[in-house]
Amino acid sequence: MTRNRTLKLYRHPLSGHAHRVQLFLSLLGLPVELVDVDLRAGAQRQPQFLALNRFGQVPVLDDDGTIVADSNAILVYLARKHGGEAWSPSDPVGAAAVQRWLSVAAGPLASGPAAARLVTVFGAKFDAAEVIARAHALLRVMDAELAGRDFLAGDRATIADVACYAYVAHAPEGNVSLAEYAAVRAWLARVEALRGFVPMQASAVGLARG
Repeated sequence: MTRNRTLKLYRHPLSGHAHRVQLFLSLLGLPVELVDVDLRAGAQRQPQFLALNRFGQVPVLDDDGTIVADSNAILVYLARKHGGEAWSPSDPVGAAAVQRWLSVAAGPLASGPAAARLVTVFGAKFDAAEVIARAHALLRVMDAELAGRDFLAGDRATIADVACYAYVAHAPEGNVSLAEYAAVRAWLARVEALRGFVPMQASAVGLARG
């Protein structure tokens, strides 16, 4: 008799990196046990967690003993194992298009909208004006790209959209307005309309203050 495989996701509910994995698991219809890591208390620096990820970062996926760290790496892992071509194309053009946006998620998105939100939500000591400017520079590019297609890497949702969604959707929490970016807002709505979509916990800070 084959026992059921257990997925555990170590995360923080306010982490966009963790949310992208939780969102993808839900889009794939995979049940998961969510294990909250108290970042404010430094749980990510404790030996038990460092044994899972020596970088001391969430998220970490435990797939029945197979440990995968880094949000984008987890997306690739899950797409290869459960999503196939629908979420991560293998043809050269499609694969390159997806990889381009995974790189954006790890670069300009992290240093722009995500960093701006870290200032208001977690009290990070970044220069707020600088990271907000970076966020708008990225959003202008995204808006131009999305003016000609429905999703970031083409005409269907892929892990590129999953990787970029949370920090763009929650950019107003970091005092980054989305008002000027109609194509970006339409893209967010398309992602939110996907079957299995789950939102990230909101924070009443920045422009999102009630």
